[in-house]
Amino acid sequence: MRLKLERPIAFIDLETTGLSVGSDRIVEIAILKINPDGSKTLRQHRVNPEMPISAESTSIHGISNEDVATEPTFGDLGPSLFKFLFNCDLAGYNSNKFDIPMLVEEFFRVGIEFDFQERKMVDVQNVFHKMEQRTLKAAFKFYCNKDLENAHSAAADIEATYDILEAQLDKYAELEPNVDFLSEFSRFNNTADIMGRIVFNDDGIECINFGKHKGKSVVEVFTREPGYYGWLMNGDFPRSTKKVFEGIMNRMKNEKATNP
Repeated sequence: MRLKLERPIAFIDLETTGLSVGSDRIVEIAILKINPDGSKTLRQHRVNPEMPISAESTSIHGISNEDVATEPTFGDLGPSLFKFLFNCDLAGYNSNKFDIPMLVEEFFRVGIEFDFQERKMVDVQNVFHKMEQRTLKAAFKFYCNKDLENAHSAAADIEATYDILEAQLDKYAELEPNVDFLSEFSRFNNTADIMGRIVFNDDGIECINFGKHKGKSVVEVFTREPGYYGWLMNGDFPRSTKKVFEGIMNRMKNEKATNP
């Protein structure tokens, strides 16, 4: 194994009812946990999302409402998954933008505080895009010289993702085989929230990273347009993102009370 680990790293892949982190749900989850000694454990579960799966999503991953009608809900699986991921760094393919935020959101929904701030996150897609810029199927062919069978099966995708990272470490001498380096390398921004909706600028100030206020500091926007905070809290944003906005607002209120 080329990857050098100080603690386990969990490669995560999800199939979902749709693409909205804030409102869609998981229908299948696969987690490949790699231990520092190179041993692996794979967990895979179908999940009853307790909401309809969009036809478009079913056409991609092949999982129908009937397929998951009798499966456990995330509330049933959450505690054991949380325990399985204890002390793990996190990885995946496009995982910083989708899989990890979606998983964190599901944990929040069932009352489990999953603190991603304590985890290193390695996004294999970002490494790939910085080096070659292709898709998962093309990446698997390029790095591993294999055709990806059963694409959009969570287990097949995540096994391929791990194989790609191992091949990337072999191919690029400038990549260090440790999670600290790979976590930093596979990030495009220094983010305050897991989705990257809020980023730190060069001065360490939280700035909005979307929409009409992109690039502006959150404090500046909340000060000049107080109603924007209410719009955010009522909008279709992940709870993990709302929690950061709420923290900034509370900090502003405390500062105002201290220095009226």
